[in-house]
Amino acid sequence: MTTTRAPVLITGAARSYDDQLAARKRKYLLMMSCRIPCLVLAGIFHGTWWLALAVLAVSVPLPWMAVLIANDRPPRKREEISRLDRDPEEWERRPHPVFEAG
Repeated sequence: MTTTRAPVLITGAARSYDDQLAARKRKYLLMMSCRIPCLVLAGIFHGTWWLALAVLAVSVPLPWMAVLIANDRPPRKREEISRLDRDPEEWERRPHPVFEAG
């Protein structure tokens, strides 16, 4: 019986565009699926006007927030510049090839 393990991430690369898009779609669907129960609850609580109004007030900004969150890409990672950490004098002490013209 062979078990498949998740690959080990050995790079600082960002997630692929397809993975980011799938995650954003899941967030959007989750938030929009919360709106339907809010509208149903507002209908159930129509006798208690203030409770129905509170549930409706929660459901009104959900589409707007869902679109903003779904369209937001993750921030870019701050990349460190790779520099050689050597003393410049060490480079000068090493022999340099000399090319003569002609």
